[in-house]
Amino acid sequence: MLLKIHPENPENRHIRRVVETLNKGGTIIFPTDTVYAAGASVYKPAAFDKLISLKGIKKKEAQFSFIFNNLSMLSGFTKPLSNDIYRLMKRNLPGPFTFILNANNNVPKIFQTKKKTIGIRIPDNIILNEIVEQLDRPLLSTSIYDSDEIVEYTSDPMLIELSFENKVDIVIDGGFGGNIASTVVDCTSDVPEIIRQGKGELIE
Repeated sequence: MLLKIHPENPENRHIRRVVETLNKGGTIIFPTDTVYAAGASVYKPAAFDKLISLKGIKKKEAQFSFIFNNLSMLSGFTKPLSNDIYRLMKRNLPGPFTFILNANNNVPKIFQTKKKTIGIRIPDNIILNEIVEQLDRPLLSTSIYDSDEIVEYTSDPMLIELSFENKVDIVIDGGFGGNIASTVVDCTSDVPEIIRQGKGELIE
């Protein structure tokens, strides 16, 4: 179903509905500060399987990000950060960045693989922040691609709903999305490295 939520003043009843769906193991499509993405609660393995099916990939190929709404959530999923990396993230978040960090042992349990890294995002999007705040846990997230060979990402939520209405429980209409993905920064070593330049310009 398509659920329209005001992008600047999200209706609490709609946020609650989304959170209830996630707590029941549902999957959603939502706006970020870059492109629209699909996601589910990190603690619902069946929902993770649904996202894998949605992407048409194998679990070992999964490249999902975790969406947080603050840096204090990180300690449950990442190894301790150096002061430099923490300050770098604090300067740039919320924002259109994916930071690749070293994962702790909680992450392999979620992915059921030997995954040793985790991509984390704190998007500058009010709807998404409200969802994560009320869910009180991160969202597993993966960008959704357009079937068009020219357009990589669909920005119109109504078109997204037409494509995915039978594959997810809720498509959130939070207005038109972008079509440029996040900038990806590898922070698994002492020197951060931009491995994909996207929407964000990193403040170093």
